[in-house]
Amino acid sequence: MELTRRDALAALVAAGVAGGALAVADSKSGEDSTPEGTLSQDEVTTLASLAEVVYPSEIEGIESFVATYVGGRVADREAYAEGVREALSHLDAYAESWQDAEFADLDRATREAVLRSMDADAADPDPGGSDVEHVRYYAVNELLFALYASPTGGKLVGIENPQGHPGGIGSYQRGPDATADDPR
Repeated sequence: MELTRRDALAALVAAGVAGGALAVADSKSGEDSTPEGTLSQDEVTTLASLAEVVYPSEIEGIESFVATYVGGRVADREAYAEGVREALSHLDAYAESWQDAEFADLDRATREAVLRSMDADAADPDPGGSDVEHVRYYAVNELLFALYASPTGGKLVGIENPQGHPGGIGSYQRGPDATADDPR
């Protein structure tokens, strides 16, 4: 399944970040939609490499989806952007101390092992908590929210129309077990 810019914009709207979605939608460049002064390209790359671990393997288009989503999410939210930067800094420091490389430079299996060894899969998401709780709150949970709030990610778990994504009246008139070909 391919994540698109439209998916990222839908996730931003679902997150209630209309200003960020508008800023991203107005940007002319499709390659780097992260507003200047918020997150660096290296930080976006680290988030995308984290998404490759926490997203299902059949998902494609992760880097552009993450860049678009995070660009809108941190736009005009410097305190939030700082929380993301700190979480990514801790993730890189942990990876360097155990694997002698930054998180994004590791292969997918090693990145997954790093997350598990730091307990990021079990930590409580807490913006005011420990470093691992920051990683969970600002990086892992944020990426998972972005995926499953998008139309493409929602289809993975059977949510045809995630919050903020219009689906049309037909989707509301058929039962949960009906297919698009069988409107009963």
